[in-house]
Amino acid sequence: MDIYEQHEIVFTYRPPDPPEPVVLRYERELPEVMRPKPDPPPPPDLEQWRAAIAPPEEKKKGRWGVRLFVGISLLVAMVCLGLGVWYMEQYGWALPGSGPSASADNRPDEAPPRDDGGYYTFDTSMEDGEITIARYPNGGHVRLELVSSEGLPELTPAEVYEKMTSSTVTVLGRQSPAYNSVGTGIIFSEDGYILTNCHVISGCSACKVLVTDSYGVDTQYDAKLVGFDEDMDLAVLKVEGRSLPAAEFGISDDLQVGEPVYAIGNPLGVDLRNTMTSGIVSAINRDVDVDGVTMTLIQTNAALNSGNSGGPLINQFGQVVGVNTIKMMSEYDTIEGLGFAIPSSLALRWVNDLIEYGELQPQPVLGVDISRIPEELGDGATGLRVLTVTRGLSGDNAGLLPGDYIVAFAGEQVSRTEQILAIRRNLRVGDQVPVRICRNGEYLELTMTMLAEPAGADEKEEEG
Repeated sequence: MDIYEQHEIVFTYRPPDPPEPVVLRYERELPEVMRPKPDPPPPPDLEQWRAAIAPPEEKKKGRWGVRLFVGISLLVAMVCLGLGVWYMEQYGWALPGSGPSASADNRPDEAPPRDDGGYYTFDTSMEDGEITIARYPNGGHVRLELVSSEGLPELTPAEVYEKMTSSTVTVLGRQSPAYNSVGTGIIFSEDGYILTNCHVISGCSACKVLVTDSYGVDTQYDAKLVGFDEDMDLAVLKVEGRSLPAAEFGISDDLQVGEPVYAIGNPLGVDLRNTMTSGIVSAINRDVDVDGVTMTLIQTNAALNSGNSGGPLINQFGQVVGVNTIKMMSEYDTIEGLGFAIPSSLALRWVNDLIEYGELQPQPVLGVDISRIPEELGDGATGLRVLTVTRGLSGDNAGLLPGDYIVAFAGEQVSRTEQILAIRRNLRVGDQVPVRICRNGEYLELTMTMLAEPAGADEKEEEG
């Protein structure tokens, strides 16, 4: 065979079995919103973090530090306990500001009403007890005087306040280590005689007076006791002052029901001192039973509250016509506008007795009960009929009989019982008083020797 003879050679490709898959793909970056979120970082080691921020460890204190801490703690506890015991003795369970000495001021609480709905003194938080305030010598030359309002101009409320506010003072009584009773007083002499209620200083061992001038500046004085009477609920104090603003006292007998009156005082303590209220005269010569003592008082609807005790009741002329002393309270009824004041015409004699003697002197009594209604006699004269005569007293000894008519007393014609009572206030035990009477149409002249009221008697003034 020819080596150059051409032969056809066929090459065949056989893919492996199985064939490899061919994958076609197109790659690009995904949008931000479609990208997977990265894994959060692992949490920090909390122990290492705490150790990193922890303050440097202090050296442990020695045992002497612990002992010092314990000692101081015990001392503080003992002081607190002592203060607590003291507070309980002074105020009981009352919270600060609610007891009898709220506000240096000492805000008095009101006492619970009586079961019979009776009368109460304003400062019911003031304890009854012996008054041991230092005494001022009696026999001073000062005397309380009353001035007629005839011819005086009527004042506006603002003018009344301006005239009287500086004469109205705050009375602070000490019943315990703190000055914890508050009342009101009235200056009635430039050298420092002050009138107030006896119950304001009841149970007190010391007393101070705050005088507030027209600019609102207070001056404090130590007060001494001149005299007092519990039944009449009056007391006279004395401070060492000069040129003090003395109040003018008017004649309460001239008051008429319906006339305007004003009260100035310290309701609820010194925070509201020199507060003025207004009203009218609701009644005059009102008999009020106060703890078994019958008092003849002026009734008013001027607002009065605890702390007003001893303050002035003032007429429209700026004159003191009464000393505010009690108001009516009840457990069962709402009572408003029923306040009472001691008439200045009655207080006149008592105050001057307290200045002169330190106590009230025996008061003369007529010993007769006289009709309030005047009657016309046969000759046209007017007389007051004698209803009863008490045996052994002034009228009986003078020869008065039931059925007689009193025409004149102490030389003055009389047609009202108030006239006789007004004259009697200026009489003393032992005075000889001429009395003109009409008996069975015949006029007789008698002489009445004034006798003192028997011990234990409770004779009303209207009965003489």
